[in-house]
Amino acid sequence: MSTKIILASCYAVNPFRGSEDAMGWNFIKQIARFNKVIAVTRENNKEAIELYMEQNPDEVYNNITFIYFDLPYWMRFWKKGSRGAMLYYYMWQKGIVTHIKSKKLNFDIVHNVNFHNDWTPSFLWKLEKPMVWGPVGHHPLIPSVYLKPYSFKYIIKDRLTWLVKNLFWSYSTDLKKTVKNANHIWCMNTGVAEKLNLDRSSYSVFPSVASEDFSKGSNDKKNNFHVISAGRFVPLKGFDLTIRSFITFLDSIAVSERGNCKLTLVGSGPERSLYEKIIEDGKVQDNIEIIEWIERKELMKLYEKASVFMFPSHEGAGMVVAEALSFGLPVICLDNIGPGQFITPECGFVIPESDYTTTVFNLKEALSKLYFSDALLPEMSTNARKRYVERFTWESRGEHLKIIYNNL
Repeated sequence: MSTKIILASCYAVNPFRGSEDAMGWNFIKQIARFNKVIAVTRENNKEAIELYMEQNPDEVYNNITFIYFDLPYWMRFWKKGSRGAMLYYYMWQKGIVTHIKSKKLNFDIVHNVNFHNDWTPSFLWKLEKPMVWGPVGHHPLIPSVYLKPYSFKYIIKDRLTWLVKNLFWSYSTDLKKTVKNANHIWCMNTGVAEKLNLDRSSYSVFPSVASEDFSKGSNDKKNNFHVISAGRFVPLKGFDLTIRSFITFLDSIAVSERGNCKLTLVGSGPERSLYEKIIEDGKVQDNIEIIEWIERKELMKLYEKASVFMFPSHEGAGMVVAEALSFGLPVICLDNIGPGQFITPECGFVIPESDYTTTVFNLKEALSKLYFSDALLPEMSTNARKRYVERFTWESRGEHLKIIYNNL
C-alpha cells in the first residue's frame, strides 16, 4: 500500500496530559506510523508539543507536520478553561476549513480525530476528500437514581444538556451532512451507531481509550488492599458510589484488618466537598485519601502500588480504565456502554445498574470477593494485563486506523 497524506483535525493535543489531550497526541503518532499526517490543532498546544518532541526524539516525527490555528481573540475572549469549550470547538471546526483551503495543502484523506461526540458536527467534508470521523463518543443519560446525592441544579443542567443533544440529533442539518459525507465513522461504543442509525458498512465499533505501557511488569502489590480511582470530581464519574461502597466494605471486615485497606481518590472538581462530607460522616478519614491532580508519572506510581481500580462512571468512555488494566488492576465498573463494554468477567466486575442502595451493595460485594479470595485477585490481575495487551495499546489503535485508511 502506498503512503497517503492524512489531514487530521485534533482540537486537543498535549503529550504531557491524559484523557482527550493524550488521545490527540497518540492518534497523531499512530497515523504517522504508516502514513504522513498534517495535524491541525490549537495554537495553545504548540509549546507543549514542541517541548515534548525535543525531550523525546522519535523518527516518527518525520511523518508529522503541525499546523496551529485559533480564531481571532475577539471570537474567543469569553472562553475560560472548559467553560464554553463545546461552542468554541464548533466555531473552530468551521474556521479550520477556510484556513486549510487558504494554505492550498496537498492531502488524500481528511480525519476529524478528537474532542467530539455524536451530536457535534464536523465540517471537514467540505474539503471534498474521503473523510473519517471519529472516534465518536456517545454519553447516555445518567439514570436519575444516581443523581440523588447531588444538587438539583446539576440535575436540571444534565437534563437541559440532554435536550440540546436531542435537538442536534433531530434537527441539525450540519450533523446530518457530517454523517452522510463520512466514508467511515469510528464509534467508541454501540450507542453511537444506534443513535445515529448508521449503515453497517460505514462504521466500526472500537474503544478509543488506550494507554502507553507504563507498567514495569512487577506484580508486587504487598499485603495491603489498596483501591484507587481517578477522574474529575463531577457526578458523571460516580465517586459517591465508590466512597459509599468502600465504607460498606470496611464495615464488613474485622476492625483489626481495616488498617490494611485504603481507598485513594485522585482528582479535583466541584463535588470535592460533598465527597469529603461522605468520608467524614462515615468516620473513615484514616482509610480514604483524596489527592489533587498530580503529574502523570506520579499517578502511574500510584497505579503500581494499587490492588484494584474502581470506576462506577456513567460516561461512554474512560481513558483511566486502559491505564489501570495496563498495570494489571482488576476493574470494578457499572454495566453500561462505557467501561461496561470494555471489561470482561475475567479481568473485573461489571455491576448492573439498579437502585442506589443495591448498586452500592453490589460494588461492595465485588470488593469483598477480591479481598477474601487469595486466588481471585492475582488471577484477575494477570487477565487485566492480558486484556490491556490485546485491546488497549495505542499500537492496536494504529493498526485499526491503517485498515480504515486502506479501505477508503
